[in-house]
Amino acid sequence: MRYTPEVSLDEYGVSLQNGFLPQSPPSKMMENPYYWPWEHIVSDLPDHIRFQTIRQEVDALPVLSTSKLQGEPEWRRAYLLLAYLTHAYIWGGEKPKDVLPPAISLPFLEVSRHLELPPCATYAALNLWNYAIPHADADLTDPDSLSVTASFTGTKDEEWFLMISVAMEAKGAQLIPLMLDTIHAISLDDAERVSDSLLALSEGLKELRKLLERMYEKNRPSVFYHQLRPLLAGSKNMAPAGLPNGVFYDIGDGQGKWHQYSGGSNAQSSLIQTFDIFLGVEHIATGDMKTNGPVQPGAKAGFMQEMRDYMPGPHRRFLEMLTTASNVRAYALSHMANSPVRDAFNTAVMSLGVFRDSHIQMVTRYIIMVAKAKPPTDGPMQVNLATSTTTQMQGRSERLTRGIHGTGGTDLIPFLKQTRDTTKATASYE
Repeated sequence: MRYTPEVSLDEYGVSLQNGFLPQSPPSKMMENPYYWPWEHIVSDLPDHIRFQTIRQEVDALPVLSTSKLQGEPEWRRAYLLLAYLTHAYIWGGEKPKDVLPPAISLPFLEVSRHLELPPCATYAALNLWNYAIPHADADLTDPDSLSVTASFTGTKDEEWFLMISVAMEAKGAQLIPLMLDTIHAISLDDAERVSDSLLALSEGLKELRKLLERMYEKNRPSVFYHQLRPLLAGSKNMAPAGLPNGVFYDIGDGQGKWHQYSGGSNAQSSLIQTFDIFLGVEHIATGDMKTNGPVQPGAKAGFMQEMRDYMPGPHRRFLEMLTTASNVRAYALSHMANSPVRDAFNTAVMSLGVFRDSHIQMVTRYIIMVAKAKPPTDGPMQVNLATSTTTQMQGRSERLTRGIHGTGGTDLIPFLKQTRDTTKATASYE
């Protein structure tokens, strides 16, 4: 399959203007008062978490039907609200709660099925569908112009953390048609157009890196690590934090199932995976770089592949389409070393690798360094991802690289370094 300009991106939920963000800004609030009980709790979520009243508020909720939801913006808003309520309920006490009540479980499971997403706080809930703009002409690529519609902490730090990603999605949207046009140019064997497009992609990736590095402006590491990050954690690989079996989604009358889900992660961004697929970067099982040899039968899918299950269904299908369509690396390798096409390809790959360098530096500052320090003494101590990790790290003299897990359950720094190294190894100079 090869891309042609006539291919419609609408079926994949991709906008030429906004990329994987909605064509229009997400709903700020449910119009139907029937769903306002959810809205009311979420609007006061920071206080409910701070004063540990979230669970009694959720326990008092009625079980609301999803039959009154109309249109995708309402389904997405419902998903966002239930995601925030779920994670606040699980992590918003002195110890994590491993049973989710029917008032959340029942509607969340139904809404998630409709949107082809798991019932947890995904990147879609936290970022793609959780922003507002001050006016119709606002620049989505400027995080200063964006605000959240739901928050765990009520801090500027949390808002900035989430809106940087939204701005990056908007900025990266400009690169999606460029990549598709490159694939089309390859089908025409237009080498000059291909090399020009790859160099333009490299410049676009540099701009995204600059935007990522604006994170330092208004997101304090201690606030991110101790206040926000614990609430983003999932229920998978979270035994050290108090969820050995995951979370039981109670649908009433003793019915339900245990589930284990990864937490919110930028690895769930379809944009970032689009760059990988387009350039032919192949990530396999966590900790293992792809080799020239065959993958052993039964080898489990890599974390990046698994993260596609946490993307909206249409976006996931876009990546599947792109996997079939992309011919960029093979085309680049068909040209001699030091040729314009090969050089442009290598430049683009290395730009993506440098982007991941910046991400590793950021994780070191926001997670590794904070985990080394003593936790703050003010406020109630909760058993969560942050406190369990910090406790494990106390008294250790060796360098902190292993033992700190991401919200998705990965061994964080080894995974990120392996991902970066796999990216750079995609370039070919011979």
